[in-house]
Amino acid sequence: MKNIVKTLCTLLALILILPACSAGSGESSGESSEKLLPITINGTEIRIGETTVQALLDQGMNVGWVDENYERVDVDPSMELEPEAYYTGGSIRVSENVFAQISFVTEDKAVPLGEAVIARLEFSLVGEEDKSVLEKIAFDGVPITELTREKAGEMYPDWTGDEVMWLKYGLEYKYDLNFDMTSGQMTKFSASREYDVDWNGGD
Repeated sequence: MKNIVKTLCTLLALILILPACSAGSGESSGESSEKLLPITINGTEIRIGETTVQALLDQGMNVGWVDENYERVDVDPSMELEPEAYYTGGSIRVSENVFAQISFVTEDKAVPLGEAVIARLEFSLVGEEDKSVLEKIAFDGVPITELTREKAGEMYPDWTGDEVMWLKYGLEYKYDLNFDMTSGQMTKFSASREYDVDWNGGD
């Protein structure tokens, strides 16, 4: 009888422990998920993989691309896009010298361009000397005029790189920050999200 009671107590203890272990495992999985780092332009936050082209247009941003005649034209948000396709070649005009190059993606159904999600954004900052323009661009809440190579290392100690680049290539998000070797100031950066779609959609 004692053995039966002991066995029942052991089984009861296992039943109580297993759900706790499962919950703990779930929490660990959540904690290890990759963090989305937003980019801000003139006060408008862009979240890669979430922000749509229409959201940028609603904030008064100049979104366009260069046509076959090498002239910049504004995007048409009503233009129908193919499903599960990746479109490149778009850009956001920030100043005469600075543009944010963007790619956008569609998922399981055809949608108007305005509903396409920003999948990648890249800034090349070389050539812009007006600090007031650069101060309007921020990466993860920090103006790029303040985000030096040294500060990037402090903010993201688990990233990898060297004195001119600091990188995070995760399973879902990729971040690539580039800096001037002499001054440590940022010269270029990009952020993107991985998608399993037709990469030739907009080429």
